[in-house]
Amino acid sequence: MKGSVAALCISEERGVPKKPVEEIFLEEDKGIRGDGHFGYGHRQVSLLGDEDIREMQKILPSITYGAFAENVVTRGVPLHKVALGDRIALGDTLLEVTQIGKECHTKCVIYETAGSCIMPTKGIFCKVLRGGRVFPGDSAEWLPQGKDRAEEKEQI
Repeated sequence: MKGSVAALCISEERGVPKKPVEEIFLEEDKGIRGDGHFGYGHRQVSLLGDEDIREMQKILPSITYGAFAENVVTRGVPLHKVALGDRIALGDTLLEVTQIGKECHTKCVIYETAGSCIMPTKGIFCKVLRGGRVFPGDSAEWLPQGKDRAEEKEQI
């Protein structure tokens, strides 16, 4: 399923909101240069769907890209259907899904204000298989792995 990159965000520290940027550089098996998760094991790059962020904006209109500490915001990619091991191509780069959702040890400002947060259930985490530059507007494509996942891709 092809969509696009709606936004890119980074921060030098982990656990804080990220700021939108005009481009990122993904480095194989390390993550995003200049981001706090660079070199951080299996959670090198985080993704959220623009559609999910827009749903949260109905509750809290002031939410902007990066508020959930996501690196990549996709549009038109069914992130809710991805499975561990699936791949996501962003332009010429390639990511592998390593974790779906996460446990939040503390309640963030968004949770305290809105009563919920989407990163624990909607966040997708990946490692970088093929690096390169990514820009807003680049293609974003879900690449299911395995025979039964490939059949599901055709049905979407």
